[in-house]
Amino acid sequence: ELPPSEFMQVADSTWLVLSVVSNGREPPGCQATGVTKIARSVIAPLAEHHVSVLMLSTYQTDFILVRERDLPVVIHTLAGEFDIYKEEGGECVPVTCDDVSNGFLKAKPAASPTLHPVQSPQTRFCVLTVAPDTLPAIATMLIDVLFYSHSPPWDAATGSQDLDSITFFSFSLIEGYISIVMDAETQKRFPSDLLLTSSTGELWRMVRIGGQPLGFDECGIVAQIAEPLAAADISAYYISTFNFDHALVPEEGIAEVIQLLQQRQESSR
Repeated sequence: ELPPSEFMQVADSTWLVLSVVSNGREPPGCQATGVTKIARSVIAPLAEHHVSVLMLSTYQTDFILVRERDLPVVIHTLAGEFDIYKEEGGECVPVTCDDVSNGFLKAKPAASPTLHPVQSPQTRFCVLTVAPDTLPAIATMLIDVLFYSHSPPWDAATGSQDLDSITFFSFSLIEGYISIVMDAETQKRFPSDLLLTSSTGELWRMVRIGGQPLGFDECGIVAQIAEPLAAADISAYYISTFNFDHALVPEEGIAEVIQLLQQRQESSR
């Protein structure tokens, strides 16, 4: 319904959403798993078959977005490890390889993926949710933060922002569940009794992937972060955006994360 605009850039691809439950051989309804746990079983195999993914973590669960045209490759890649279902008329029905095999060509092995630079601002972030019925109470503040708060100046000469501090605000509304990521200073502007977080109230630090906009054709970007973190059993909250990918990790683990990613960069040279 959005009118065409010279100010709005739209990616060519149409994307489909995958959600992964805790046991790939159980029917839908099981507890969802986090990005770190599905790194080896889903993200890495898709990267190996040259499937580009977008990752979206929310307060409740994690979603993998794949291009609609890649669905046959996705099904064939994951069918050996998972039972796969599709939603039809509000019901989940099994999907078999035969359902999507028409015209399927086995993907060529992907070339070694590019390891993009990883930057870590000093900003501390909060991962929050809010009850839908209390959303109107913070709607004005949300609009102000989303559309009127000033971002750090963009340096046209270097094509980057000053990453000592980064402005990042994410709001998602999926099936009635709300997830918000904001920096700790911005959180102070909101009524504390309406924003819900984990019982530990932990703060998160960010690693941002890519020195320039990444595009959507490259594969292995999520795997670059997710695989080392999975090997070290470090949880992550991952958000792909139009230009960059972002992984949030618990603040106390940021030094270990940076060390792991630097070691991976060095070993790839």
